Amino acid sequence: MTTTMEQPRVRPAQPGDFQSPRYRRILGVGRDTAVQYLTLAILAVLVLAPVLPILYQSVVDRPLYEAGGIFTVDNYTRLFTDAGFGTVIWNTVKFAVLTTVLAQLFAVPMAILTVRTRLPFGRLIGGGMQWPFFISSLLLGFGWITMYGPAGFFSVQVRELIGTVPWNLYSIPGMALTEAVALAPIAYIYCVNVLRRSDASLESAAQVCGAGPLRILFSVVVPMLRPPVVYSSVLIMSMSIETLSVPLLYGAPVDIQVFSTFLYTNGLQAIDPDYGVLGAASALILLATVFLVWSQTKLLKNSQRFVSVRGKATRPRLLELGPLKWVGLFFIAIYLVFGALIPIFGLMFRSFTLVLTPLRSPFSTLTLDNYERIFAYDAYRQSIVNSIVIAVIGAIVISFLATLAVLVSRRSTFRFNKTVEYLALAPQAMPGLIIGIGFFWAVAYAPGFVGALLSGTIWILIMAFGLRALPSAYGNLAPVIMQLGAELDNAARVSGADWFRTFTRILAKLIAPAFAGAMVLVFVTMIKEYSPAIFLSSAKTNVIGTTALELWTQGNTGSVAALATIQIGLTAVFVLIANRLLKGNREDA
Repeated sequence: MTTTMEQPRVRPAQPGDFQSPRYRRILGVGRDTAVQYLTLAILAVLVLAPVLPILYQSVVDRPLYEAGGIFTVDNYTRLFTDAGFGTVIWNTVKFAVLTTVLAQLFAVPMAILTVRTRLPFGRLIGGGMQWPFFISSLLLGFGWITMYGPAGFFSVQVRELIGTVPWNLYSIPGMALTEAVALAPIAYIYCVNVLRRSDASLESAAQVCGAGPLRILFSVVVPMLRPPVVYSSVLIMSMSIETLSVPLLYGAPVDIQVFSTFLYTNGLQAIDPDYGVLGAASALILLATVFLVWSQTKLLKNSQRFVSVRGKATRPRLLELGPLKWVGLFFIAIYLVFGALIPIFGLMFRSFTLVLTPLRSPFSTLTLDNYERIFAYDAYRQSIVNSIVIAVIGAIVISFLATLAVLVSRRSTFRFNKTVEYLALAPQAMPGLIIGIGFFWAVAYAPGFVGALLSGTIWILIMAFGLRALPSAYGNLAPVIMQLGAELDNAARVSGADWFRTFTRILAKLIAPAFAGAMVLVFVTMIKEYSPAIFLSSAKTNVIGTTALELWTQGNTGSVAALATIQIGLTAVFVLIANRLLKGNREDA
């Protein structure tokens, strides 16, 4: 007798047996889509809010806040027929080009010497080269005038010795030299990053062929720096066109006008501003900087020719320059000591004296009156608080927005991901004064409740300063996120996580150090920013930069030095603490 055991029947898997977790929907839309569209909307509002009013104001015959405007090109006609506008354009071109050339002459050799050669005190010099970046051009300009101006400490000493001063700070070369010292760290950092990552096999091949150290530097290393030089040159030139501090401090006393001071004098200082001409001039600057950024992409179109980081990269072998290393060290010392250290320390010392002149011992005029004046007036004290609040809030908010922008543009299938990237990087072509003027008109043209909510408040300053810092934060985060393998996202998706959960549970922890670094960068950028505030701040929302300009025009140079010293101290403390915390995070990792 045979017994047949019936096997249990197995039910085929149904589609609903292995469902992914259900996530909350916002107004019927998945949270992934909601976050991505929200990021796009915020970026679009931030970028277009200052741009559209400027373009519109440039082609209407009356201020935006007046009804009944008629389209016209008379604003551009009046601008170009202005007797002095041609001189303004020529001065701007000379200043921007000379600043860019000098900055690259400072930065490129120093980057090569500190990274690719055996230079004494190379690590110390590398750290010192970056510190001028943490100090605004405004403060550096104050320092240069204190030491090298017509009545400066060094100028008086030189005049006593030889009967004349061989330099003229109040000239376009003087303006360009000061601005180049302030902006050279940007080019230096770009070049150093490339040199540290590049493969040294090409240099080794040149050595095998019998090339000496100088031949290797000029034939192999320097040509590989074309991409960072081009990128930083465009950035420096754009910043030179829009900078206000140095042209205002040096050019105004001798009637040298550039684009930025033209906007300042014809807008803020004019008794009856011609808003049409102001809009036309602003539109021209905006178009000029956009053209520079477009030129940058064209020049770097074939950047793959300069790729030197391969899968089998070798550690670069430092080149021996022999006695020439002391020549390089000498020129670097001149830049650091006379360009940055002496002006900054002179400015800080001036804050503790009644007067700083070699004709009288400065130690006999030591005082704390300059600081007492700053802290005795509520407006001055409030400007310090405002700068700190704006920088802290902006560092958090802008870094978070930049993180979302990078994730949406680089790690999502969002249909407008490229648009998000363009919007995040667009502010690098928007000068600070233009952002200030644009937001001023945007608030004036906005509905009543929006204007009342933002006009003259600290929130409009956070928006304007944050927009300036957004490209830097995006550029700091994008390379780190792009280095994370896509398999992390895929593993999370297989486990049922959506795009937002993948970010919060996996990617967020991996990019935490980069996020902290972006916060430091944004904080430093925003605490030294001031140009948009010239058009947007009120009596209660001044920042350190605008207050310093106000004190300078009043002749209170001691109080200016005290305020500058406070800003330098705040920046130094924040950077040192942040570096210590970031160092601990890297060691834990």
